[in-house]
Amino acid sequence: MGLSIDSIHSHLAWVNNAKKNTGVYFNFPIIADIDMKVSKLYGMVQPNEAETAAVRAVYFIDPKVKIRLIMYYPLNVGRNMDEILRVLKALQTSAEHGVALPLDWQPGDKVIVPAPSDLESMAEREKSDYEMVDWYLAKKEL
Repeated sequence: MGLSIDSIHSHLAWVNNAKKNTGVYFNFPIIADIDMKVSKLYGMVQPNEAETAAVRAVYFIDPKVKIRLIMYYPLNVGRNMDEILRVLKALQTSAEHGVALPLDWQPGDKVIVPAPSDLESMAEREKSDYEMVDWYLAKKEL
């Protein structure tokens, strides 16, 4: 869903204009936050910036309504949809498999197995087929 401090009429014009000029149709709900209550609550109006312009932000909120990640973009920098989709897949993979993901992880890459919490688990890990960087850092394929 989207949120903007503009009116619903501005949203309709924006969606129509984007479809007309780019062929892209934004078929998702857009909240008209004219009084900026939600924008201020979520930190989208930044100090020392214009009081009538919200920064661009992407929020990943899980099914339990917990904010998992916030990505802020200044007004003069466009968003990267490839990175937004990569992050979404990473959050879903981490939650589903109970693993961590290394720098620049892409779907299909190895994942990081949580560190052992006792000596028995550490000994089992050393016998596993994990890619062992060290006793506390091991990777595996999903």
